[in-house]
Amino acid sequence: MPQVQANGITIEYEAYGDPAHPPLLLIMGLGAQLTLWPIELVEALVAKGYYVIRHDNRDIGLSEKFSHAGIPNFKRVAVMRMLGLRPKLPYRLGDMADDAAALLDELGIESAHVVGGSMGGMIAQLMAVGHAHKVRSLTSIFSTTGNRRLPPPQKAAMDALLGKPPANASLDAVIPIGIKVSRAIGSPAYPAPEERLRANITRDYHRSFFPEGAARQLCAIIDDGDRRARLKKVTAPTLVIHGQADPLVSVEGGRDTARAISGAKLHEIPGMGHDLPLELVDEIAGKIAEHAR
Repeated sequence: MPQVQANGITIEYEAYGDPAHPPLLLIMGLGAQLTLWPIELVEALVAKGYYVIRHDNRDIGLSEKFSHAGIPNFKRVAVMRMLGLRPKLPYRLGDMADDAAALLDELGIESAHVVGGSMGGMIAQLMAVGHAHKVRSLTSIFSTTGNRRLPPPQKAAMDALLGKPPANASLDAVIPIGIKVSRAIGSPAYPAPEERLRANITRDYHRSFFPEGAARQLCAIIDDGDRRARLKKVTAPTLVIHGQADPLVSVEGGRDTARAISGAKLHEIPGMGHDLPLELVDEIAGKIAEHAR
């Protein structure tokens, strides 16, 4: 798979479709490889006339890792932010937005439609603030603003997400943990078949098993704080997509995002949780494409 040097690091990416078509960049979330964007969704967007790029964020997948930085203390980072202090971190969420913008530069793309899911939605938001000229349109999926007054994640969803396997875990140990996470945060109206979950977990384990990267990414999220004031600067046409049954990032996070960005449109999906069910690919691809047009 192709790699580029962008923003001083190595970034793994994949591109689909005709490069002459309007580019559309997909940015994935916490601890998730680019493969978490279902290939069915990628192909649906290509079929709608887009040149689709998905990449591994720093510290995950096949992009550059930051093992030398060690694993930060979540609680210490959270307490410092509550006190208005900025902890020393190996990177911040803004660096990840810079990565995505630099990836477009390296690919010779002046601007793109930018779609982000979860943490990727936060990164996409920051791209639209700090690299406005590179964002033709913004779509933020099951993401939020960092507003601490919003409902917290449901306990079962957060516990599952934080119950990461050790770095030396075998595939046999990782599969049940991955299934537990998927069930805890997934769409109650569209539960994924277990065989599909097993296949995806196995694929991603063999591609790159690196649970420690998620810890540093989580600290970058905590550090970024409340984005609402910054989001008022977004000028890109914005669409917010959110599942009404999301147990990890409440639908209130999507509503708060839409309120914070002038002119943003909100599309809520009943029964959708914190994942991208194949049953919803046509609806989600259709909304993204319609918005990008």
